[in-house]
This record gives sequence, C-alpha cells and structure tokens, in this order.
Amino acid sequence: MGVTADLVRRIAQHRAGEGAKFTRKHHCARLVYAEPHATIDDAIRREKAVKAWLRLWKLRLIQEHNATWEDLFPKIAAVDG
Repeated sequence: MGVTADLVRRIAQHRAGEGAKFTRKHHCARLVYAEPHATIDDAIRREKAVKAWLRLWKLRLIQEHNATWEDLFPKIAAVDG
C-alpha cells in the first residue's frame, strides 16, 4: 500500500526491484487493487485508514474488487501509455 502520482512508474520500479524495502523483501510486483483520489491529501488519509485495518478486511476489499487477483498493471499501463 502506498501513495503515488504515477502508478505506472511506481509499479515498474517495484518490478525492477527498486523502491521500498518492503516490496523488495517480499517480491511485490503484482498490482491487484488501486484507488484513485482527487487530491494527494485524500489519498494519504485513505492510505492511513486502510493501513490500520485488520489484514482480513484488506483481503476482503481486494476480493470484492478483484476476485481472481488479476494483475491490473497491464490494463493501467495500456491506458496510461
């Protein structure tokens, strides 16, 4: 979970093994959920709220929006590119 103004760039960094220590350690390279927000402040507030959730709640959120855990990066990259 994180906040970025350029999701395509951020995911590309993760896939290249760059970026946050957590993503490198856990080999996080598949995008399964994302939320757009009108402002960076809104995004930060949401990130902080969701980070405080129980893991089960986070898994349910993903399951509700992406039941097959499909990698969303190709679709987002195609739209952005």
